[in-house]
Amino acid sequence: MVEETQADEATTDSAPPEAATALEATPPPSGLRYRRVVVDVPASAANLGAGYDALALALDLRNRFEVELMDVPGLELSVEGEGAGVLPASRDNRFIISLETGLRWALGQVPATLGFRVKMTNQIPLARGLGSSAAATVAGLVAADALTGGGLDQRRLLTLSIEIEGHPDNAAAALLGGFVVVTLVDGRPETIRFDVPRDLRAVLFVPEVPLSTSAMRAALPREVPHRDAVFNLGRVALGVAGLASGRTDTLRALTEDRLHEPYRAEVFPALPRLTAAALGAGALGACLAGSGSTVIAFGDSMRVLTAIESAFMAAAAELDLPGSVQIVSPRNAGAVVIEAK
Repeated sequence: MVEETQADEATTDSAPPEAATALEATPPPSGLRYRRVVVDVPASAANLGAGYDALALALDLRNRFEVELMDVPGLELSVEGEGAGVLPASRDNRFIISLETGLRWALGQVPATLGFRVKMTNQIPLARGLGSSAAATVAGLVAADALTGGGLDQRRLLTLSIEIEGHPDNAAAALLGGFVVVTLVDGRPETIRFDVPRDLRAVLFVPEVPLSTSAMRAALPREVPHRDAVFNLGRVALGVAGLASGRTDTLRALTEDRLHEPYRAEVFPALPRLTAAALGAGALGACLAGSGSTVIAFGDSMRVLTAIESAFMAAAAELDLPGSVQIVSPRNAGAVVIEAK
């Protein structure tokens, strides 16, 4: 159903009939199956409180990537929406790095005569803890796989994504969708995903303040007290089991953390006030999204969601912290190829 809806949307932006006819009439270069693909990838919120570096949730904010092969070397790249004028329009762009990595994996090398025309339409804010870099990484690999006929399985796509991205949680959510548990076992990613409970929604407070992942990781201690590790372990176990069985009430425990948020609050001191405001408004749980600066809260009724929205804005005003609020649905679909021709 998701694929059909998105495919219908894609046709509104497709090339004029004469251009499409020309595209279809020109065979792709050797080793490639298609000349044009369009990939849609969701945002993601990692950690979810106690699940540091192990849990993530896909969200229905989407980045769309359109790739068309050119028969001459070079790159034409445009960005609309989030990141316009900021993201590099060069081969240093994360999407292009991943696209070429995927092509090298499938073909051995990127044909020297091959060029790319790329259009990125982004809804995911940059440097706000919503997995924008993971979305670009996954999109590039999925686009390469589609162009070459789909020879990479999910494990290989996830492994390559992690090698490029460095964050298994965001990469797994962007690729697979839904709620994901992911870790490395003997150096290989192991992940389990499940659909999110039907009525669950997320309220995002997205500050205008960007936070770099490296700076937020630098705030963390090298060691933590044993009691804090035990505290988090119990909450992760309860939260995952609860959500897998449809119990959204366990989100309160899951989003309580002692391993990273107390330390990151020293860099982002607005965090405790924002989460307290959401919980006071009736949120099922509230926490930092990834390494921030977005704060995510959960609810399962419109009354609670609008109360959280108001509470976020009131707290932000008191803190003199500019930002925006969005109510979004979790997304059970991960990366989707919505056009290939």
